[in-house]
Amino acid sequence: MRLGFNNLNPRIAIIGSGAVGSYYGAKLAISGADVHFLMRADLEHVSRFGIRIESNNTGAEVLSKINAYGCAEDIGYCDLVIVALKATDNHSLEGILPPLLRDDTTIMTLQNGLGNEEFLANRFGEDRVVGGLCFVCINRSSPGVINHIAQGKITCGEFIGLPLPRTHDIGLIFKRAGVPFLVAESLLKERWRKLVWNIPFNGLAIAAGGVDTGDILNDTMLQSLAKELMEEVIRVASTIGHDFPNSLIEHNLDETKKMGSYEPSSMIDFIRGKPVEVEAIWGEAVRTGLNSGAKIVRMECLYHLIRIAIKRRDNLGNCQ
Repeated sequence: MRLGFNNLNPRIAIIGSGAVGSYYGAKLAISGADVHFLMRADLEHVSRFGIRIESNNTGAEVLSKINAYGCAEDIGYCDLVIVALKATDNHSLEGILPPLLRDDTTIMTLQNGLGNEEFLANRFGEDRVVGGLCFVCINRSSPGVINHIAQGKITCGEFIGLPLPRTHDIGLIFKRAGVPFLVAESLLKERWRKLVWNIPFNGLAIAAGGVDTGDILNDTMLQSLAKELMEEVIRVASTIGHDFPNSLIEHNLDETKKMGSYEPSSMIDFIRGKPVEVEAIWGEAVRTGLNSGAKIVRMECLYHLIRIAIKRRDNLGNCQ
């Protein structure tokens, strides 16, 4: 398999054109990258009006001419396939991805949580899989409109082994689009680093009934619980060989304060009645903690509360 791209402008497919896929895909396309979007509900609207990014940092950016498709077969083979679907939709990738893949196509997942690279590797080959972690505050406010609130960095690593030439090639593509990009030696360590934030803030936003990050930080009990959850996530990561300093907790709190009243994506999915990435974000982390022997009472409790909240929501939604 090729370890880098043979041309400076590889053909890129974006699979999953919600907030994450639309934001990064549009940034790439605006910079001149050859980007092709697989879309569902927004296809007709975006084909007519494009994608608009409303950023607190850079103002408005518009991708007016867009390559948007309703099925993967119409896109054809690509050099790089970026998966931005929710982890709850992973089963659909078995039908979506094959028409896009040559023997040397790279698959990059920008999904949350644990297990997504394993899913792709088991079905399409571990040598072609890289993982990216998005540290960004964005929401899709309406079809084709993405609100960029803060941040935007991507941290990327190979699923197997150390970074390869293609890892750095992908970084150059994003950097040309103005996206901060860090190549990491250990993808799994970086996944746990992000979970130190995702598990408490996405989780408490749901368990507390649909609150934002500002609500969590402004409530003494919720902020204290967020700190304790971060401590537990760091403890689990340490038991499997990924050490983080306790200063990461204060760093996360400081960065979260800068977000203001940000609504985490999992909370938005919960409120809107959509599937929540429960197993990828909380379930896999809890099972890893239990298997490692770490004491994770709060993580277990939060995982249980989220599952109860979703079950109750779904049961109420089915009542006529």
